Amino acid sequence: MSSSPALSARGSRLALLVVGLCWLAVLFDGLDMFIYGSVLPHMLQEKALGITSGQAGDLGSYATFGMLVGALAAGTVADRIGRKKLMVSCVALFSLASGLCAIAGSVGVFGLGRTLAGVGLGGLLPTAISMVSDYAPRGRAAITIGLLMTAHHAGGILSAYVALWIVEPLGWRSAFWVCVVPLLFVPVLLKFLPESLSFLVAHGRTEEARTLAGRYDAELPAAPADRPATARWENLANLFRGGEWIQTLLYWLASFGGLLLVYGVATWLPTLMRGEGYELGSALTFVVLFNLGGIVGMLVAGRASDRFGAPRISAIWFALTACGVFLLSVHMPLALTFAVVFLTGVFLNSAQTMIYATVSIGSAPANRATAVGWTSGMGRFGAVFGPWLGGQLLAADQGDWGFTAFATAGFSSMVFIGIAALRTATAAPRKGAGNRATSHHAPAAGQ
Repeated sequence: MSSSPALSARGSRLALLVVGLCWLAVLFDGLDMFIYGSVLPHMLQEKALGITSGQAGDLGSYATFGMLVGALAAGTVADRIGRKKLMVSCVALFSLASGLCAIAGSVGVFGLGRTLAGVGLGGLLPTAISMVSDYAPRGRAAITIGLLMTAHHAGGILSAYVALWIVEPLGWRSAFWVCVVPLLFVPVLLKFLPESLSFLVAHGRTEEARTLAGRYDAELPAAPADRPATARWENLANLFRGGEWIQTLLYWLASFGGLLLVYGVATWLPTLMRGEGYELGSALTFVVLFNLGGIVGMLVAGRASDRFGAPRISAIWFALTACGVFLLSVHMPLALTFAVVFLTGVFLNSAQTMIYATVSIGSAPANRATAVGWTSGMGRFGAVFGPWLGGQLLAADQGDWGFTAFATAGFSSMVFIGIAALRTATAAPRKGAGNRATSHHAPAAGQ
């Protein structure tokens, strides 16, 4: 059915509203995720709460463990209460948890705050991606999701400036008070964010969905077929049938190393750079450049993968990331170091995304969500391990090995995704691999 220009304009305005609100929510998500790494040099210098380097790594892992829980629970909870309510709940949870960190009088209370914040952070991102997918203009879902993902890195940039401008005069607690501010955004979401059309249709609220879709010329999704729980477990079992178990494990191992690298570097970059002799101001500038690189990388990697293939780009990107991370262990002129940090951000943050694209391309349509979801979930264990590993190395006075350890994780992911790509290239195409053009909706969902 053709739409009138007026309806199309209204549909565009609705898409802008939903994407704008979700972008701000993910911005706050990124701020809260990266703030700990940005503030950590201050906390260690002041011996805040008596935190040691080893404990600092543990605390970094608490947030990523919470993200693992939040990400795995998000789908089930959203199916029950709706995506809008879950988004609002996640923003409220990580904002209040940051307040708990700000008033913490012990490492235990601070750790509880970071764990609860992680649950909210982990649940928000996949829910926000689902929301913008529902309301993206026709034919522009992939670029809309890519735009949404830039907000996470913009939050990382903001965290560096919060640490630079606020923490120095007001102390480390002030940074976590800043992360409570998104609580004021909750009423805005409640008032202006519409519910997901997919949720309304799936729960039989078809008239409500049809009215909303018609009012704004949005695409009304088809009602999902009822599937028993055994069918869902069947999808998981399909990942291990025949020779598929080898491919599945290769993807999981690549994802583990990739997220170990992403969250290990995100947590420890300022501290490790200070350990290499850079001033705190320069160390926080590295955070800004790293996340600027992430924004650029998200926009570049998708186009490169369209042309050369996601597995190839993922393997090359991980190799370049590993080289960049290893170079950071060498004290170079400041301008050159800035360039290396920026390029490392370009490759690192999108290399992991291309793993999800690779899995999506190689999976049958009926199995695609399960394959990508479990690859992301297994990778989250790497996200927990990365911050812990950095802390243990610093506690053992082996901080110089931090960049080497993270670079090794990058090379391992390159090897695993490369072997998986070679096995796919030499084997018959997977049964029902489906339309490859649809694969570009999946990448953003994992990180």
